[in-house]
Amino acid sequence: MTDGQARVFIGLGGNIGDRLATLRSAIAAVNDDAVPQTTVRRVSAVYETRAVGPSSEPFLNAVAELTTTLRPCELLSALLAVETDHGRTRLERWAARTLDLDVLLWFAWRDERWHSQVIDEDGLQVPHPRARQRDFVLRPLADLLKAWPMDDGQSLESLVNAVPDDERTVTRRLHDTLP
Repeated sequence: MTDGQARVFIGLGGNIGDRLATLRSAIAAVNDDAVPQTTVRRVSAVYETRAVGPSSEPFLNAVAELTTTLRPCELLSALLAVETDHGRTRLERWAARTLDLDVLLWFAWRDERWHSQVIDEDGLQVPHPRARQRDFVLRPLADLLKAWPMDDGQSLESLVNAVPDDERTVTRRLHDTLP
């Protein structure tokens, strides 16, 4: 690793159209020229989840680990372009969508180790402000990480278990994979 390189975890989701094909296509786009200086390292399992908000169609959700030399605002801009290229429109908050890409966690490589970062820039807050309360984020993130890195190191499994029953959305794990 080199200084200036980041390890980033992004959430992927969608509930319109061929959801699995869209998530696969988004991973391919992030790994190709659509997001420069960025490589997909690992992808979690895919989970089907109940929608949060006005949409009634179920989502597919996953988390991908990336390495990038882009700055946070540059990565966000590139991810938003991938969403647009996949038919995403932003008319209503939490509405049905073809693709949603969220930056969840950001680590910077310094002094021979990874350091978790807190980012608060225009349009980007990391860690994602609602990630700790959403099992559709925590469950796939737990496939890739053992502990929540930003505070007490609490296990992701314990955070998943702490989500109140009436707020749980994960209904099943798919056997399909994205890459």
